[in-house]
Amino acid sequence: MDWEKLKIFRFVAQEQSFTHAGIKLNLSQSAASRQIKKLEEDIGVMLFHRHARGLLLTEQGETLLKYVNEVFDKITSAENSLTINKEKPEGSLRVSTTITFGSVWLTQYIDEFLEKYPEISLTLMVGDKELDLGMREADIAIRLSPPRQPDLIQRHLFTAHVGIFASNKYIQKNGTPTSVKDLLNHKIVSYGDTINMPFPGTNWLTDMLAKLDINFQPVFSINNIVGMIRAVESGIGIAALPTAMVREISSCTQILQDIEGPPVEAFFVYPAELRATRRVTVFRDFILEKVKNFDF
Repeated sequence: MDWEKLKIFRFVAQEQSFTHAGIKLNLSQSAASRQIKKLEEDIGVMLFHRHARGLLLTEQGETLLKYVNEVFDKITSAENSLTINKEKPEGSLRVSTTITFGSVWLTQYIDEFLEKYPEISLTLMVGDKELDLGMREADIAIRLSPPRQPDLIQRHLFTAHVGIFASNKYIQKNGTPTSVKDLLNHKIVSYGDTINMPFPGTNWLTDMLAKLDINFQPVFSINNIVGMIRAVESGIGIAALPTAMVREISSCTQILQDIEGPPVEAFFVYPAELRATRRVTVFRDFILEKVKNFDF
């Protein structure tokens, strides 16, 4: 089929008039009519009923219009994608994430990203309370749980593991627990905020111990995963922590390695209205590439 004829057909179908379609296409009424007549001859069916008040699509015309609209919509999407890829990534970009992920993992790659995209001004907003992307409190969020807000695009980043850790100093002083039940005889560090937890099941270890002993109490609580890591490092007690955030700390050891907490699912989240924003797409692709090569 002739694409130019299909384009004219689409406009004529929308306007239900050769004259009005011709005005939009910069064609005369007779030229538009001739092109439609040739298209009908090419495919061997009548596409319009012609009457005094205008044009009406035939059943075959309705069918053709459906497919023509789909094709032209795909062409428009392709053109938009090509335009996006030519745009220069620039402007401000506000990224919301948890304190631990932002300060321990993400910051090590920020310099590389800004070297690659010097026209982007990046703001990292760390906190365990979720910001409202729909209200533009941030442009992007990296979250350790599926987004609950509507109209958000999400990309799964990784699955993180959570283990039980103690410092070498603590083990030398108090010994190594041999079972979950034995943990009741040890000092436990917990996450102190039960409302704004950084990921679901943050306190799975203390919850499990409380089921074994209704009188169980952690020795120390703090509403910050980095603070929990520092507390374990200093020998205050034992805690359940993200494995990737602790394994490089030589003064800490994973104990009871056959016991893991619930897996933590991380997502890259942004509003649908920003799907075509270049600074968002380059940051998304940068993060996806980095997490691909990291063992969480």
